[in-house]
Amino acid sequence: MSDFLRIHRDGDVAVVIIDNPPVNALSFHVREPLMQALVELRDDASVAAIVIACAGRTFVAGADITEFGKPMQQPELRAIVAVLETIAKPTVAAIHGTALGGGLELALGCHFRVADAGAKLGLPEVKLGLLPGGGGTVRLPRLV
Repeated sequence: MSDFLRIHRDGDVAVVIIDNPPVNALSFHVREPLMQALVELRDDASVAAIVIACAGRTFVAGADITEFGKPMQQPELRAIVAVLETIAKPTVAAIHGTALGGGLELALGCHFRVADAGAKLGLPEVKLGLLPGGGGTVRLPRLV
């Protein structure tokens, strides 16, 4: 699929693996193939469920700070989360390590979240006076 994303099939379950070392930041090079993969898997009748997972030591640690101050390239995180949330098939975030900022928002867009015991979740951007850009302020209160 891309250098930053691959899909593994286990029967009728598609596992989308984000692999953008060192922290799986949601750069344009991750967002673009992720959106493409989600749309393709949504429309694939042979897929019954979708799992979002990440390679390495962490889930997604948020935005790619090297892209700050540059024009936003499509797709934006909120569009990806909206697609995830509306897929008729079960979607699951398999969380390990940290799921911060956009990583947590990506997980909140899934129908289910499974986290290992040591996982750290948060929206640290609020401490900087920034609003979570992917809809986390709406989705998180619905779940707690």
